[in-house]
Amino acid sequence: MSHTSHPYAMRLGILRPWRSRWFSGRDFKKLLKEDVQLREFLEKKLRGMLVDSIDIERSPSVLNVIIKTARPGLLIGRGGEGIEKLKKEVEMFLKKPSKTSTGKTGIKLTVEEIKSPEQHAKVMVESMAQDLEKRLPFRRVLKQNMSKIMASRDVKGAKIAFSGRLDGAEMARYEWLKEGRMPLSTLRADVDFAKGRAHLPYGDLGIKVWIYKNEVFNKKENAFTKKSKI
Repeated sequence: MSHTSHPYAMRLGILRPWRSRWFSGRDFKKLLKEDVQLREFLEKKLRGMLVDSIDIERSPSVLNVIIKTARPGLLIGRGGEGIEKLKKEVEMFLKKPSKTSTGKTGIKLTVEEIKSPEQHAKVMVESMAQDLEKRLPFRRVLKQNMSKIMASRDVKGAKIAFSGRLDGAEMARYEWLKEGRMPLSTLRADVDFAKGRAHLPYGDLGIKVWIYKNEVFNKKENAFTKKSKI
């Protein structure tokens, strides 16, 4: 029986960085659980804002949450009201003060804009979930978003899959559409993957998106490929 590997986890340390970047010897279990709960809280809170990823970096005094989104203006708000409100909600959720005893900021929120939303699987999943929740026909959503993804110059292939009671049918089924190449077993292939759900009156619909950009041969030095120069 075959096993399915997650395209992101399969490329960790090769093409992809860890989403949580910190080290702790004693409190590893506690901090890892905190990261998972914080990420779930933010994903639920920021649903509809086309968030691609939530990265967490920790230092002894600062917790930095990096939110990558296609709608930074909607998240930041007028005069930074939105980001300040979100920061207070994160502080209440984690029960941490905004400033430490040394005067340094305890929690920091960084918002990064995504230049090409069509090249990011998570953004496309959220966009399709919104369309399906507006009760648009699933085939139209499938074809429109596939053409939108493939119109991007850097995309070499894509696959979209829907599952569940499509269009309210009594029996659940699985429908998918694929264009271009999709080399899932090639580690140097830059494949972005994401999955999500659309909440409808007759039940949830599952959405999965794979986007293949290109093969990476000469990747720039990062935290995984750097070698100590003597």
